[in-house]
Amino acid sequence: MNLDYHINYTARNTYENLANGALWQFLIIPEENETQELISDEFSNSINAQVENSINGYDFKTYRIRTTEAIDEIEFTADFHLTKKVENVFERVSQQYSEGEYIELRSLNFKASNDVFLRFTDLTTLHQKVDFQFEENLSLFQNLQNLNSWIRNEFTFKTNVTDIDTDLNHILEIKQGVCQDFTHLFIAIAKQFEIPSRYVSGYLHQGNGFVGDLQMHAWVECCLPNSGWIGFDPTNNLIAAENHIKVAHGKDYADCPPLKGIVFSSGKNKTEYTVQVAAQQQQ
Repeated sequence: MNLDYHINYTARNTYENLANGALWQFLIIPEENETQELISDEFSNSINAQVENSINGYDFKTYRIRTTEAIDEIEFTADFHLTKKVENVFERVSQQYSEGEYIELRSLNFKASNDVFLRFTDLTTLHQKVDFQFEENLSLFQNLQNLNSWIRNEFTFKTNVTDIDTDLNHILEIKQGVCQDFTHLFIAIAKQFEIPSRYVSGYLHQGNGFVGDLQMHAWVECCLPNSGWIGFDPTNNLIAAENHIKVAHGKDYADCPPLKGIVFSSGKNKTEYTVQVAAQQQQ
């Protein structure tokens, strides 16, 4: 069975003083993979500036826009149509304890193959102990499910209490944050246990009551021996599956922000964006 998705993304930038040129990059195009097929994508802007297609450092598709026109605001609109395969993730993961799984996890070959996603970054480094502990008498998958639940139970989703540069010490102190904060925390703890982990940016199916589903969402993918990359959403205590539409991944948020750019302007600027995700079951 497949789900048929339509996604509308809108971003509106306003500038206190005229911007006399800019370069923007959007990393918002759904990835094509084993469970996702992108049928169509459309991207436009309110000043009709030329749109270039590019590839970022992790081989994900981006839109790029350059302009020398003086503007005080600009709006960007994207529409995506894709199908998402419904799969039972539990059928392809090892849920039973296996000593061999731990031996493989710590083998030189496994570490070398996943070196990039074993490295700590400023956003995924813990400088203090946390209450959560891995138990080596449980499978890796069960430990990560327990971590998913622990973050969901211990922390409260709240907007406007953190920003893109907030470190984990502050998150642990206030016990609040948004999806990117909980994703960074999950990655930091998993990496301490030598599990390759990466930050995922994408969309979450609206209408299911999930937290964080009105904007672009973030979750984690962990690489497990014999199971491959498995997605965990600590914000909602979910295994990432048909409700999660992947756009890109990286070591942390800094590797895959939806929008970044350079604007030649003085004064304040503001970005507002909305995301709408609609789905229906294919017959």
